[in-house]
Amino acid sequence: TDMDSMVEDRRDEPHTDFMYCCGAITETLKFGSCQLHSGHKVLFLIIPGNPGVVGFYKTFMQTLHSMFGYRHPVWAVSHAGHCVPPDTMDIVDAAEKDVFGINGQIEHKLAFLRKHVPRETSLVLVGHSIGCYIILDMMKRDPELKVLKAVMLFPTIERMALSPQGRVMTPVLCHMRYVAYLPLFLLSLLPERLKSSLIKLVLGGIRSLDHTVLQPTVGLLSGDSAANAMYMGGQEMKKVLERDNVTIKKHLKKLIFYYGATDHWCPVQYYHDIKQDFPNGDFRLCENGFRHAFVLDAGREVANMVVEWISGDLRT
Repeated sequence: TDMDSMVEDRRDEPHTDFMYCCGAITETLKFGSCQLHSGHKVLFLIIPGNPGVVGFYKTFMQTLHSMFGYRHPVWAVSHAGHCVPPDTMDIVDAAEKDVFGINGQIEHKLAFLRKHVPRETSLVLVGHSIGCYIILDMMKRDPELKVLKAVMLFPTIERMALSPQGRVMTPVLCHMRYVAYLPLFLLSLLPERLKSSLIKLVLGGIRSLDHTVLQPTVGLLSGDSAANAMYMGGQEMKKVLERDNVTIKKHLKKLIFYYGATDHWCPVQYYHDIKQDFPNGDFRLCENGFRHAFVLDAGREVANMVVEWISGDLRT
């Protein structure tokens, strides 16, 4: 009936919240319950890549939510400062020390969990790119976290500056960042409609572009999000060096790694290396030609894969 389909649709309308976490403005996107209580056994939490904008993950999250029959809430938490605050809020309230840096972003995620997720809720953590590095570090810093599974998509967890993309981006992010601030500032002054047209032009080459990513991308051109993302990127190049084998070994049974076949941030060699070091681990190499920024055109497909990999673990 029409009534039923309306309820279905509403159930799939996500809820957006803004809050201060570690003093930094933080955006959350939530499918399913907005508040967790003891009835919620499992929470899916998406830890984004960089830029850590939750809107990019909308289709991916919606697919996860519906494929599990709307049973489990699916949340995403932005990186500190990677969002456009509503007019009533500033980007920082009283930010804690270097909250926009990589270490600050890890503490920021742990603080978010402490504040908004009951300790008894089991977590399915889904990381993308630098989000995977953040997840490993969260598990290291808080060994009591109830992680059921951690899914690592296109994981940049080692030797970032040495990757083909890292070699190009390191000088840009570490030394020429300030050069980019001026054009960014000028772009931010453009009217929204013009920003939208520019973004459409830039992303126009992507054949099956997911149009839900356009608005979040436009958001990057206003305010401080892009500058904060570049600052964090510069730190990634300096800090993501050695793979954390101790943490990987400790939690190997919970981890699933998915490497891109043409990922310039983590070359296929990294996949072969980690597989050799952990013969019993669950490492997969993409056969579908998905790009590192999979949310641009393959959010639904990647979500369907994730569901296949972990549905067995959720049948408890």
